[in-house]
Amino acid sequence: MSIGTSPRAWKTKDVESDKTWILRLTPEEIDGFRSALAHAKAHPKELLDMTQSDYPLPAASKAALERAIATTQGRWGMCLVKGFPVNEWSEADMRVAYWGMGLYMGVGRTQNRMSEVINDVRDAGGSYKVKGGRGYNTNAGLDFHQDSADVVALLCRRTAKSGGMSKVMSSIALRERVAELRPDLLPVLESNTWFHSFQNAQDPSQPPYYRCPLMGSAGGFFCARTNRKNTVAAQRDFAEVPRLSAEQEEALDLMDTIMPSDEFCYSMELERGDMQLLNSFVTLHSRTPFEDFEVPDEKRHLMRLWLSIPSSQPLPEEWAEYWGDVRAGAVRGGVRGSAITEAFLQYEKRQAEALGMPFSSFKPVVTREEMEKIVAAH
Repeated sequence: MSIGTSPRAWKTKDVESDKTWILRLTPEEIDGFRSALAHAKAHPKELLDMTQSDYPLPAASKAALERAIATTQGRWGMCLVKGFPVNEWSEADMRVAYWGMGLYMGVGRTQNRMSEVINDVRDAGGSYKVKGGRGYNTNAGLDFHQDSADVVALLCRRTAKSGGMSKVMSSIALRERVAELRPDLLPVLESNTWFHSFQNAQDPSQPPYYRCPLMGSAGGFFCARTNRKNTVAAQRDFAEVPRLSAEQEEALDLMDTIMPSDEFCYSMELERGDMQLLNSFVTLHSRTPFEDFEVPDEKRHLMRLWLSIPSSQPLPEEWAEYWGDVRAGAVRGGVRGSAITEAFLQYEKRQAEALGMPFSSFKPVVTREEMEKIVAAH
C-alpha cells in the first residue's frame, strides 16, 4: 500500500528533536487578531451570519492561519500555534475571535447532539464511558481517538490545576508497528465490518450506529479512524450489531498497547494562548485526567472547532457512510445532531463557496431502513 508522501510516520523522539510543527505568532500577527476582534465587536453579528469581512484579518495574521493549516497536512500531521492574546479576552470575546479565525481556515462542522459549532472543552459534570457519553465535558482521561473533522482545533483559555496533558501519536506509525508485529491483522483493521455508535449525535434520518474501517487509504493517502469507546458502545447498546470477532478484539488490544507507549505517544502541555491543530486522518489523541480549580472562571477551558478544510486528502469510499463526502477538499464530517438550523445550512453553503470547496447538501449515505437490512444480512 502506498502511504502519502506528505504526512509521514513519527515517534516521540522525532517530534522532540524537530519542532517545526510549533509556530509562534509575531507581534504584528497578534495585533491583527486584536484589530479583527475590535471590528467584530463594533459591528456584532450572530456567529453563523459572519463572513471574513466581519472579522477582517490583515495579511500577516491571515498567513499565520494558512501556515498552521498547511502544517497539519505536512510532515507531522499536527501544528501548535503559540501566542494568541486570550488573557485580554472575555469568554464571549474569545468565542467571536475563534470563530472569526475559523472563517479563514475552513468550514465549521456541528459537533454534538445539540448541533453546536463551537464546543467548550471543560468539566461540566459529564460522564465518559456511559451510553451517549462524550469526553469533552468531563475531567476524565480519554481513550485514543480522532475527532470527526479534517482538522480539530483547540484554543486554550484556561489550564487545569493539575493534569489534562494532551497526548498525540502518529496513526501512520501505529500502522507500521502493527505491520511489524501482526501483519495478519491489517486486513482486519481495513475491513468494513466495524460498527461504531454515534453516541446519540446522529441526524434523525441516520441509524444510531455506522460502519467504518479502522484503517485504509485512498489516492496514496493513509487514513485511520478508531475510538474503542464508541466501538464498545455499539456492542453494549445494540444487540443486533454483529459481535466483534476474536481477531477484531486482538487488533484493538494490540493498538491499545502501542498507542500510549512512550515510544509512540508524545505528551504536550497546552498553555494559555496555544492553539493545537490535528489532522484527524494521520494522528490520534487522548488526554490525561485533570484536577480543576474551584473558582469557575479559573477552571480548565478550551474551545474546540471541527473544520473541513480546502486542502484535505481523499478518503476511501467505505468512509462515506460516516464522513458524507470522500472527495479531497470537500465539505464533510461533523456529527449532525438534531438541532440543525437554517442559519447553519446557509453558513456552510456560503463558507464553502468562499473557500472554493466542493459541497453537497446533507443526506444520509445509509438510512435507518438500509442499516436494518445490512445488519440482518450478517
